[in-house]
Amino acid sequence: MIKAVVFDLDDTLISEKEYVLSGFKTVSKDISFKYNLNFEKVYEKMIVLFNESSQRVFDRILESFDIEYSKEDIVNLISIYRRHEPKIKFYDDVMPTIDKLKQIGIKIGIITDGYKETQRRKIKALRCEDLFDEIIVTDELGREFWKPHEKAYRIIAEKLDVKLHEMIYVGDNDTKDFIGANGLNINTVKINRLNGIYRNLNLSEEFKAKYEIGDIVDLIKLIREEERVNDEKNIIYNYC
Repeated sequence: MIKAVVFDLDDTLISEKEYVLSGFKTVSKDISFKYNLNFEKVYEKMIVLFNESSQRVFDRILESFDIEYSKEDIVNLISIYRRHEPKIKFYDDVMPTIDKLKQIGIKIGIITDGYKETQRRKIKALRCEDLFDEIIVTDELGREFWKPHEKAYRIIAEKLDVKLHEMIYVGDNDTKDFIGANGLNINTVKINRLNGIYRNLNLSEEFKAKYEIGDIVDLIKLIREEERVNDEKNIIYNYC
């Protein structure tokens, strides 16, 4: 029986690109003010550069405006990016699913990788602490405990007071979200969002989720199907 659903955050519940653009706006405002440039031009150029490559975007934006800079300048822009108050929202299918899960008595949680300061600002902006029963930012456990390490899965199961096989973990990244959870007999589910970064990866079976869905709302059907299968097994066991 499924008693808890735990979610990844980035590109599962929210668009990571939306967060990136939110950060770029804040950084563009700082650059345009400091160097007396037009904000819109800086912001638009930053998006163009990011779409070309996600590497060294802040270096390249300064270079594109012929601005001399130091390593300290880049470190400062990175700090502004990570410390900004993000303008983000859940995907449209998230809140209806959360509401339904709560209605049927399912506990809900989050396990998310990423720099703790950045992830906590996302969590605050989304008011996740009012919605979820437990939240684990793996960076707060230590960089070595980012997924796929099993520690966060074990901790959240204990906090939610459920057994590992009674929990679903939903993520989008086959390279790290599922291999650790699979080894713990957690029910793993991949959300295949349109234009998802990790669609159609060619990885071995141990990296793949047990189930795949295209919409988070489909979790409700999956939980009901799991309950039906378990009920049938119990009937057979009792009959025999």
